Amino acid sequence: MTLIRPTAEPAGAGGPAEPRPGTGGAVAVLVLVTLGALIPLLGPPAALSGTGEDPPPGTAGIALLRTVLFAALCVPVGELFVQRLAGRLPGAPAARPRSWAPYAAGAGFLAALGLASMVATGNLVPGSPAEIDVGGLYESRDGKLALLEVNAFALAGLLALSGGGRAQWWPMAAVAVAEALRAHPTVEHSPMVGSALTLVHVACSALWVGGLVYALRTLRLWSRLGRPGPGAALLGLYARVAVALLAAITATGLWSTLRRMPPETVLEQLTETAYGRVLLAKVLLVGAVAALALSARHRLRRAADPLSAYVPARAEVVALGVVVAVSGLLTALPVPIRW
Repeated sequence: MTLIRPTAEPAGAGGPAEPRPGTGGAVAVLVLVTLGALIPLLGPPAALSGTGEDPPPGTAGIALLRTVLFAALCVPVGELFVQRLAGRLPGAPAARPRSWAPYAAGAGFLAALGLASMVATGNLVPGSPAEIDVGGLYESRDGKLALLEVNAFALAGLLALSGGGRAQWWPMAAVAVAEALRAHPTVEHSPMVGSALTLVHVACSALWVGGLVYALRTLRLWSRLGRPGPGAALLGLYARVAVALLAAITATGLWSTLRRMPPETVLEQLTETAYGRVLLAKVLLVGAVAALALSARHRLRRAADPLSAYVPARAEVVALGVVVAVSGLLTALPVPIRW
């Protein structure tokens, strides 16, 4: 039993109207880009205010670079994911939106290179190229992981430009693994457990965020071709998978939080530490995203025009962009102690 009934009626001839971004789409993109830049840059002082914690060097820069890196990971992963879903739809148009993977790989490469330069200067912001010890990257665990991410994005870009298609899974998987290992140093208690949780969290988040962006782009393209039915069906198929992704994200996020904040100290640390405050903001944002997702799913199931789900789904993209920025900030803040 399918989520909605596809229709082949062309838009403007009695079929569902084509979703048009208009000025609302331009405003949404502007808000997304602005918040994406401001949250990492302006967030550290607000999060650290009154906590008595000292900010690590270059917190704002690291947060911004990690935001770009996370976003660059989401784009190709989401495209590959939704393309696979589209291949399962009978009668779906062969047309696909233009890939953003080459641009994402370029942005990810530059972000990874910037993060590697900071690792090469002892996790400090380099004042000049002479301060960067490239050779030293091979001598530390963090340095090797930083180089892995740089090379992975470079390879992903080459594959995207040469039509490598599904082969892009491998370098993107390498980036996710590197991020999971980086987030849990060997001195941590049970680091491999923490890395496994982070890997699942990052992978599911990339599929959710990137997949929704590409699903909406595909829906809009197919609607312009007069095939809105398969587009709505694709969004419905994505929505069913997104439920499982959200469940995995929630479970791994909760488990990771309890590993870093014992249950008896969670409430206190959520308000008195910078990490806790940003984590609380992220939880509230994810709650808002879930509400938008439920609204879109309800419209797909019950509304007379299933394409009306495009509106809350587009708002969900903007909210997810803010979540990515908050996640980038979270990685740059001091990890709370286990009281």
